[in-house]
Amino acid sequence: MRKFLLLTVLALASLATSSFAVVQTPRKAPEFVIQMVDGSQKLLSSYRGKTIAMAFMFTTCPHCQKTAGVLAKVQTEYAAKGVQVLGVTFDDGAAARVQQFNQQLGLNFPCGYSAKLPVLEFLGVPQNEPFFVPILVFIDRLGNIRSEYIGDEKFLTNQEVNIRAELDKYLKAGPVSAKK
Repeated sequence: MRKFLLLTVLALASLATSSFAVVQTPRKAPEFVIQMVDGSQKLLSSYRGKTIAMAFMFTTCPHCQKTAGVLAKVQTEYAAKGVQVLGVTFDDGAAARVQQFNQQLGLNFPCGYSAKLPVLEFLGVPQNEPFFVPILVFIDRLGNIRSEYIGDEKFLTNQEVNIRAELDKYLKAGPVSAKK
């Protein structure tokens, strides 16, 4: 019995550490392409010089819809401070639903779509690991990922306050050197 308990604890510890790998920050943001409804593409690098709040969402997720609404308010309040909000939907069928998602929520920031694999590669999340949405990534003016929240319930519990606090922190601190 004691041996079984020990093996169970070790297995759970192993599962916990492998499923929730921590990606190092700050790190250089790789290039990312957002497909837009009109057929154009937005490159993440075209926003260098701005502080970016980038949201990876599912069009059908109520939590993502709430986050998109909060981010629309943030875009209005923080645009003059050099902040750009970007949205990327990546659920199956997002390409067909993203226009309605944008209109229904009254989004005032670029929000397009991508396939799942490029999103996971950008985030450094292995394909076979579970994740939750929405995923928020904060990028400084030099293109460094300073923080990310992958379906983080604690961060999202009070997202209106937490998103603003995160942006304020990076606007005050300025850019830092990223580790490659």
